Amino acid sequence: MVEIKKINDFLWEVEREERQGMNVPIHLYGNEAIRSKIEKDRTLNQALNITKLPSIVKDMLLMPDAHEGYSFPIGGVAAFDAENGIVSPGAVGFDINCSVRVIKTALTEEELRPKLPMLMDRLFKNVPSGVGSTMKLGFTQKDLERVAREGMEYVVSKGYGIAEDLEKTEEGGCIGGADPEKVSDLAKKRGVQQLGTMGAGNHFAEIQKVDKILDKEIAKAYGLEEGQVVVMLHSGSRGYGHQVCSDYLRIGSEYLRKNNIPMLDRELVYMPVGTKEADDYLSAMRCAVNFAFCNHEIMSHFITKSFEETFGKSSDALGVELLYHLSHNIAKLEEHMVDGKRMKVYVHRKGATRAFGPGRKEVPKIYRDVGQPVLIPGSMGTASYILAGRAESMVETFGSSCHGAGRLMSRHQALREIPAAKTTGSMKDKRIELRVRDKKLVSEEAEWAYKDVDQVVASIEGAKISNAVARLLPLGVAKG
Repeated sequence: MVEIKKINDFLWEVEREERQGMNVPIHLYGNEAIRSKIEKDRTLNQALNITKLPSIVKDMLLMPDAHEGYSFPIGGVAAFDAENGIVSPGAVGFDINCSVRVIKTALTEEELRPKLPMLMDRLFKNVPSGVGSTMKLGFTQKDLERVAREGMEYVVSKGYGIAEDLEKTEEGGCIGGADPEKVSDLAKKRGVQQLGTMGAGNHFAEIQKVDKILDKEIAKAYGLEEGQVVVMLHSGSRGYGHQVCSDYLRIGSEYLRKNNIPMLDRELVYMPVGTKEADDYLSAMRCAVNFAFCNHEIMSHFITKSFEETFGKSSDALGVELLYHLSHNIAKLEEHMVDGKRMKVYVHRKGATRAFGPGRKEVPKIYRDVGQPVLIPGSMGTASYILAGRAESMVETFGSSCHGAGRLMSRHQALREIPAAKTTGSMKDKRIELRVRDKKLVSEEAEWAYKDVDQVVASIEGAKISNAVARLLPLGVAKG
């Protein structure tokens, strides 16, 4: 058991101990209640293993939503020297570039309510969801290669989405260095009919209202007002990204075995930067990143279509507009200040997102003065938040923040302990329209299976990583 030292009300530290082989300390962000919950699973032990990896720099970070994952904690951030470090498929995750985007409208809750059931029916029909869901849009393997290389710009050229969305998407909707030759045929086969689909698990499309503005100046810059209807969408790279991760976990494991490199955990596979295995993984991972960008843009096209069909008006008349698209489950080559020196590092964010502050060139020009939007979904039936990155995050966390509420229970535990009727009853009381394909998700994704998102966001704001801008409440939820 590791010893946790309190730094302040929102920051805790596991000091570096050479005897344990730690190269850096662990920093955990959260209030007392959050910290106590994180200690109950394998999160800290997994973080301890990460501190022992070659050329990790500064510290291993745990966000307030942290919980145990496959080899690397979900809600974890780690950066490795770009010249002498490593990349790890497990530290990115299976759902590469799992993302959240928020779409604004000019509608109010009062205008939406009479048509909400119809809108949810149309959205649920137009955006396929659930395990194995597919969308027959006529994409071919050749199209998939262009998706991988060109990202969102390609699907926009095919009539799905609009060019204005590119500047409001992380990486402009296309990360460079993608090479579909490094993606297996099986991954391509799984992906070709999944563009435009949501998947299952914690993925969702949610109609929300802006319940409360928490920072008027930044909310104005983001175009948010109290009572406004927005859509929050959470999905990723589906079977395409999952297969990329699976393939390179096997390839990386074989590399470690051949080179007699001991593994700290049989799941904790990594490859040194500069090796063929690492270069191939990064090229394939970037293909999955671009796949996910395109997946979101196509879904957004059909969400917009659902609004147009329901209200009999154009998207322009309804004020449909992308606020921002934010990535998690990704490894990125970035420049950061480390111990007073500017340094290039591969930042792995698994279940964590960028939270870049004002002035950073990666932030779209329209938001550069106030900081990048940080989109934090809650659990099913609870609040979600829009935050803004702060300058402090660039110093503290490699410009990173949490990505959601974070699980408290495993899916199996939630199924055992939370009756579906409890969740559906709660949502009915809150006047939330629910559409779900697999009813077991009602228990798996119940609000009681997750941490309190209000506490998570309070911890992020208290740690001065991001500013809370707006609190959102769900009106309709569509899930796999």
